[in-house]
Order: sequence, then C-alpha cells, then structure tokens
Amino acid sequence: MKGLMMDYPLTLTHFLERAAKLFPRKEIVSQLPSGTHRYTYADLHRRARRLASALERLGVRPGDRVATFAWNHHRHLELYFAVPGLGAVLHTLNIRLFPDQIAYIVNHAEDKLIVVDDSLLPVLEKLQDKLQGVQGYVVMADGPLPETTLAPVYSYEELVEQGDEAYEFPRLDEDDAAIMCYTSGTTGNPKGCLYSHKALVVHTLVECLPDCLGLSERDVVMPIVPMFHVNAWGLPFAATLVGAKQVHPGPFLHPRDVAALIQQERVTITAGVPTIWIGLYELLKTERYDLSSLRGIIVGGSAVPKSLIEGFERDFGLQVVQAWGMTEMSPLGTVSRPKSHLEATLPEEELLELRAKQGIPAPFVELRAVDDQGREVPWDGRTMGELQVRGPWIIREYYHDPRTREAFDRGWFRTGDVVTIDPEGYIRIVDRTKDLVKSGGEWISSVELENAIMAHPKVLEAAVIAIPHPKWQERPLAVVVPKDEFKGQITKREILEFLSGKFAKWWLPDDVVFVERLPKTSVGKFDKKALRKQFESYTWPPREEEGAD
Repeated sequence: MKGLMMDYPLTLTHFLERAAKLFPRKEIVSQLPSGTHRYTYADLHRRARRLASALERLGVRPGDRVATFAWNHHRHLELYFAVPGLGAVLHTLNIRLFPDQIAYIVNHAEDKLIVVDDSLLPVLEKLQDKLQGVQGYVVMADGPLPETTLAPVYSYEELVEQGDEAYEFPRLDEDDAAIMCYTSGTTGNPKGCLYSHKALVVHTLVECLPDCLGLSERDVVMPIVPMFHVNAWGLPFAATLVGAKQVHPGPFLHPRDVAALIQQERVTITAGVPTIWIGLYELLKTERYDLSSLRGIIVGGSAVPKSLIEGFERDFGLQVVQAWGMTEMSPLGTVSRPKSHLEATLPEEELLELRAKQGIPAPFVELRAVDDQGREVPWDGRTMGELQVRGPWIIREYYHDPRTREAFDRGWFRTGDVVTIDPEGYIRIVDRTKDLVKSGGEWISSVELENAIMAHPKVLEAAVIAIPHPKWQERPLAVVVPKDEFKGQITKREILEFLSGKFAKWWLPDDVVFVERLPKTSVGKFDKKALRKQFESYTWPPREEEGAD
C-alpha cells in the first residue's frame, strides 16, 4: 500500500519562488569590475523569469545544454534558476581548464548555447572553430555588447529586457536533469556528471542541517568556491532556499579582496579550498580586518592542514569546518563537526585531531572502505581501504563515458580516496590511490606528510610525491614553498628534524626541494600530476637510503 501523498515534484523552481515570496527584499551582492552590484530576491525572480522566456525564444528546449563560462555573480545565479526552470540543463564550464579540455567538454556535452562573461571572451574566441555544436553565444556585460569574433552573439541584458516578466515556469519531472558538471580531469579527459532536480533538492535540504553546513535566513553567505565548480558546493541553492543574503566575489579572489568583502558585508559563512584560506591567514597576521561576523569557514577540495584549523581559532577566533565531497556526489559527502559527547570529554588536542578529519557522512550518504580484495575493512581508525559511497545525490554513471564500468562496484561509487574510518564514523583521507607512496611494499601517506610539513612556521605550502627508487620501489620527495620572509633561510635538515618523532623513520622524505610556487589544478588543489612531470628526471642525492632503512 502506498502513502496518499500529494503529487508535488521536488524541483529547483521552488527555491526561487519561495525566496521571492518570503524574502523579497533580502540582498544579493556581487563584486563586478564596474563596482558593487546590489539587488534583491524579488529582482532575481523577475529577471530569471524574463531570461527563461528569452532563452526559449532563442530555441532552447527541454533537455538542451546551456553552458556558462563565468565568475560568481548575480547573473550566473539567475542562470542557475532560469535554465533548469525551463527544463533545460545548466552546464557550468570550468574557466581554468586547459583550452583543449574546454573544447572536449563543450563538444562531449553537446552544448547549444554558451553564456560568457565579457572578460572571458578571448578564451572562447580562440576556441570557437573547435566548438562543433554551439549555436550561439550570450555575452554578460555591464555596458554595450563588446566587439567579438564569436557568432551569432547576443547581449544578456537585452535578452533579459526583452523577456516576459509574466512567464510561468513549466511543471517539470523531478527526475529530469537540471545541472551538468565535469570533473577537473587530472587524469584523462574530464568526466560528465548529470544531477537531477530531486537530487539537488534533497542535497540542499541536508546541506542546510545544523550538523552539516547549518545555513539559515539570518546568514550572509559568500561562496569563494567558484560557481563553475560543482555548483559552488550547492551554496547558492542553499542560500536561496533559506532566504539568506548572498555575497558573490566575482573575479576578486585575492586575500585582501576576500577580507574586505567579509568585513564590508558582514559575511557569516564562507567556503573555499585550503589555498584560499592559507593566503587569508597569512594576510591577517600583518593587516587588520574585522572578520568577527564569521561563524564558519567551510573548507574542502583537499585535506585541511591541522595547523591552519588551529591557527585561525587561536589567533583570530575563527572556526574552520572541514567538509569532503566530489563532483560525482553533487558534492556533499561528509562534514567534520565533533559529536556532543566527544566535545564534552576529549582534550583540546584530540578535538583538534578530530576536526582535522574529513568527518562523518551526511544523512543519506552511506560509506564503506574496502581492501584490494573488495572486503570491507573495520572501522578501527587504523585499517586503510578505498572509500566507496552511495546515496540519493550520488551519480550512478558518467555521462556517455565507458569509464563508468571501472568507477562503480555493484551500486557503490569508488572514490579513489584511501581512508581510515574510526569507531565513531569519522573518515580520515590518507591519500588518493594514485598519490600514495609505495615504499618497500608499505604505503606512505603523502597527505599526512604534507599537513605535518605545513605546520612548520617557515612553510607556506608543501606537496609530497612518489619518486621511483632502485631499492624501495618508491620514496617520498617533499616539494616545499617557504613563506616570503623565510626564503633562503630554511633547510632540508630543519624540515626533517621537524618531522622526526611524528612519523616512523622510513616515512620521512628522502629529500626536500624548495620552490617558488606549487602548480595548482583548475579548482585550487596541488597538482600532483604536474609535479610528477616536473620531477620525472629527478635523481636521488647520495646516501639517500639512510632515510629509508
């Protein structure tokens, strides 16, 4: 017997209409090259309806892909609702990918239109001959339509102006695709992920829970994570659902710009990858900003150094909350908040260790870790295994990609992360399977070494990679960026002595190389693939085996 429930599809349109009815005067703030732009949820609703009707007149039909090539701002937010609202699929293109990868993604997704910021036109102009199925380009600009070789080309603002304000969003099936994102493509071509309306609605509801990201109408939410990267981790949808004020930084991501915007708009929740917050932390040590409004810095994308969590709280009274997820997971998987009984009983140092883990699974996310034989490993906090997940907002396959077969195991998605899970259910990411150092038949975690090195007071950033070794198969090489004031004043011996006692001797890097900067991926993570390429001709110094015995 089925429940006698009303037929009410779970679609993203509800978020927009709720915000317009209940919070019509709440602000949405964008930092643009032309200055600060302010408007309200009522304006967002009106313009999104106009835009949807204009896109329909341009020939956009249900299921068509409309791509964006843009920074975080109010126009991008309008597209978040207008495109899925008319039944089409919003495809957020990562503007930081290599040109060939962008062309591959546009063609693989079969994008019909691309909506592009005027400042990013040169990138697409160089690619237009390779973009096979694109039928038009819509340019977002504050002034007149700029000159461009793209054709046919339309003005975003003119489309909005000509649109129908009385347009009614159609009734959609909640299982229809709403958003499309591609992985960042660190190995091979990027892979496409399609999210349904229902999946995103359920993801948003869970994300707002107090033990997840905990958003409410009282918050001022500023996603630093790009809107082209897994929907800015869902924060634009979550903020709209609860009616929170939104702040979008546009292309202004320098730590000084971020600090000034938090201070100016009294931001309460912000989110981004660790490299953003490392830069902000260093800035705050020399320049004064009032960031007292912040109640949460959400950090994800890669493991957060324990020293950064401790430093923000100790030096500035700011709380860092670590979260973990993947493009394939829409992206929320886990959030690291201490359970109440642990917060009441654990010493400060153990609480810090707990907060440096990736956390417990969000509601509806199931996870397990398995060994090389596919057996589930115990939740003992020590035994390592590959993390596998399943849940209502986790994809079941890649979009038209044969790599689906190797990525899924009888209904479970294989994440490629090597983890331990403790008896309380907190996962700790030890490494990516491809980044582990396999030394003498044993695994060494590059992540744990990196986080320990970055706790050194003279170190800004550090990455550890595996280098082939004639005796041990592989050994760890530490690649370190010193802080500006310590360049030329830090040695390999200092780093190794700092690590000594924290790890078994055979874990310690056999060499430490100091560099000006580390390569980053398109989403701000350390690019281990590029580092391995950079050091592919590296040879170990004499007597390196002492550190491996």
